[in-house]
Parts: sequence; C-alpha cells; structure tokens
Amino acid sequence: MRSTGRIRIIGGRLRGLRLPVPPVPGLRPSPDRLRETLFNWLMPVLPGAAVLDPFAGTGALVLEALSRGAEEGLACERHPLLCRALSEQIERVRPARLRVRCGDALEFLDAEPPRRFHLAFLDPPFDRALWESAARLLESRGWLDDEAWIYIESPPRLELALPPSWRLWRTSRAGEALGRLYRRLSAPLPDAP
Repeated sequence: MRSTGRIRIIGGRLRGLRLPVPPVPGLRPSPDRLRETLFNWLMPVLPGAAVLDPFAGTGALVLEALSRGAEEGLACERHPLLCRALSEQIERVRPARLRVRCGDALEFLDAEPPRRFHLAFLDPPFDRALWESAARLLESRGWLDDEAWIYIESPPRLELALPPSWRLWRTSRAGEALGRLYRRLSAPLPDAP
C-alpha cells in the first residue's frame, strides 16, 4: 500500500497545486515525466477541449488538462476516498468546469454519454485489466468526438486489442508505465492486405 503523499500539477494556471495521494491499494499516479511529455504533445489540442477521465484516481490527468486550457472535464472514480478528495478539488479549479461521478468506470461508460469528448484518459489500475473493455465502451456508446485523442497508460509489454479507428500516434515510457497516445479517425482506415 502506498503511503499518503502529494503530487503536483506541473503546468498551466494551476501549476504547483498539490493533490493528495491517499493510501489506496492499486493507486498509481501517472509519473511526472509521463504527464509532462503527454501534455507537451497535447498542447495544441487542449484549449477549449472537453476531457473524460473514467479512472480518475487522484485526478492528476484531468486537472492537468484543465490547468492547461481544457474547457471542461468529467471524471469518474470508484473508490470513495479518492472520489471525495477529487470532489474537493472542484472549488480550486474554477472557472474551469469539472464534474465528478463516484462509481464503477465500466458502468459509467455503459451509460448514455452527456456529450462527445475531444480527449479521454484510460489509466485504470494495472491489476484490473480494464483497458479493452473501457475502449470498446468509449467507441460503441459514442463518448468520443470524430477525431478524439485517447491516452492509455499501461505496463510496457501489454498488448491491447483496440478499436480499428484508433491509430497510435506517440509513446513514452517512465519506469514500469508506458504512455500511448492514440488518435481516433472519423473513418477507419482499411486493413492492410
């Protein structure tokens, strides 16, 4: 179990904001190096973006996106302690809009989406193997904008079967975490012969 600590928002108007990291089994905040690389890649697409984080944990990814210009965020977290801590951050990120739902991410994603999102983060607990199920729901339930960006954080050697409209754009590794950024194509490319 991880000891209580804090991680920080690295850039934007909330730079330096410290987020609590409660001692929750399986909680593994994205390493600073991966977050810095990811948000450097996303800098041109963040202004005005709607961001979805169904495995929010500490909320570091969605809050970093809001800090750097995203217009609104929707986060889901199943652990009550993490959900409460993330809900408490809402007052600190105004005027950016952040909504938090407490509950199971797959049940959340299996519902009717309130809108389509420009960016989604898929960073579930590594021991739960939820990436492919979440990806299928994002695609089949209509959560994603036609040319949305999807960030997946996983163990480095994990092979994933993802929707055919998702194309790998960039990767970065920090320790035992691999960050992959995908772009959703509005019309899937034909399979190679």
